Amino acid sequence: MNMAEASRPADENALAALVSEAAAQGRRLSVRGAGSREGLGRPVEADLVVETTALCGITLYEPEELVLSARAGTPLADIEKALAEKGQMLAFEPPDLSRLLGNTGRGPGTLGGMTAAGLAGPRRVKFGGVRDHLLGFRAVNGRGELFRAGGRVVKNVTGYDLSKLMCGSWGTLAILTELTFKVLPAPERTLTLLWTGLAEERAQALMTEAMKSPMEVSAAAHVPAGIDGRETARTALRLEGFARSVQARAHALKERLQDFGRPDEITDAESLRFWRDIRDVAPLHAHEDAFIWRIIGPPAQGGERVQTIRARMPDARMFMDWAGGLIWLATPETDDIEAARQQAESLRAIVKEGGHVTLIRAPAAIRRAVPVFHPQPPALARLAERVRASFDPACILEPGRMVPLPRENAAADT
Repeated sequence: MNMAEASRPADENALAALVSEAAAQGRRLSVRGAGSREGLGRPVEADLVVETTALCGITLYEPEELVLSARAGTPLADIEKALAEKGQMLAFEPPDLSRLLGNTGRGPGTLGGMTAAGLAGPRRVKFGGVRDHLLGFRAVNGRGELFRAGGRVVKNVTGYDLSKLMCGSWGTLAILTELTFKVLPAPERTLTLLWTGLAEERAQALMTEAMKSPMEVSAAAHVPAGIDGRETARTALRLEGFARSVQARAHALKERLQDFGRPDEITDAESLRFWRDIRDVAPLHAHEDAFIWRIIGPPAQGGERVQTIRARMPDARMFMDWAGGLIWLATPETDDIEAARQQAESLRAIVKEGGHVTLIRAPAAIRRAVPVFHPQPPALARLAERVRASFDPACILEPGRMVPLPRENAAADT
């Protein structure tokens, strides 16, 4: 991305004026918070970087109402600290991908960046994703118009679908300025049941059975042997809540899963570290010279898909989260664009019957030539384009981030 300059609007009115002027002049804009997710998505071609870090601070927090509002440039670490002081949390467990993406030191990013990315951690299997907790927002569209949607209470459905659109839009629809989230009480106790030595098929069967149980499992993951220097595969289930409830559910779950062997128990700080590593994709951190892929599909098919990937790509390294619904995958990096395309096509063929594949980390030249996001069916792609045009008719926000620019398509066809 070739940037000649950067701007840091002091407030949302200054931001609206900046975007309005850019739209009139045809200047393309890239949006940046902390830069923790820089390098994720297609390379952006913009004339100006718009930094949101001045749009900072918690504007409303009512712990008794489980509602928090903050400006988009507020560091996520500040949000989580404020919530922790009141024994609360963002239930969807947003990941910190800064180290995975080579942006070490930038932290987990900002509240706006988290929302625009729409990524969730291990607790998604119980509480859903970012879009399920976003109550409302304020933003500036590609015309430079300030608008808002949603509200401060869970039952307010005004603009609810519009809020969902913002999650995972990567800044291509609007620049977020303020967000309101539903928050939840943090668990009193965390306990993880850990089985060792299970192959993928057995691990998948265990996770599937656990998620069908009434024990309210809040996370389920499987890390194969050798992926992070450990010689033994680990399959983990997390239970959270009040201490007595957690212990009772752990006992019942061990009884239900006794055919899989007897698990170890890890609690509190050790359990928190384990799931933080899963959340932040730490098992793949050592694979610095590799493409990183994120594969989502039906949870019960996770173990089978891991086996298929391993058969087609013997050098691949991967682990499962979301009870098999999410596979994090590292494959050998190459500067051969055709070889990279073949990797993408092979992975997307595996999820043809359900799911999608995202290229999370690769050099810019590869991300420009290989579809980063899973291609949409033609009808859905046309709908997405109409939605984008309604927010940003001149296509000045994050140009090229999610789909190639028209001239890029033309170059590819020649």
